[in-house]
Amino acid sequence: MKTKITLNLLFLGIFSLSVMASETEKTTYYSAAQTPEEVKAVIQNKCFGCHNTDSKNDKAKEDLDFKTFDTLTNLKKVSAYKKIGDVLNENEMPPKKFLEHYPDKKLTDAEKKILMDWAKAEAEKLVKGM
Repeated sequence: MKTKITLNLLFLGIFSLSVMASETEKTTYYSAAQTPEEVKAVIQNKCFGCHNTDSKNDKAKEDLDFKTFDTLTNLKKVSAYKKIGDVLNENEMPPKKFLEHYPDKKLTDAEKKILMDWAKAEAEKLVKGM
């Protein structure tokens, strides 16, 4: 519950600051090359199969596409990081129905923490840069 409140407060602050930011501005804060190895490993092993441009899962790639993430504006990246935190916090990813067929894709608590900490830190970097 505390994490959800923290993420919501972070999002509110970010949204307020984003009014002043240019929607077309790009950032250099997120890049696969700059992403920590432990984060890349979790994304590659548990997320990328559905969340990429070439995925057959249209909804998943529409919600989050790691191949095109770098092309998003700062505001959209902050929103994406918040959504990552929210769905992980609510245990919505990977979906239960998907896990029935691919139980090896279930995130461990440690993997969830890695992704949530990363998403929060990246969102904070973006907010400071605005």
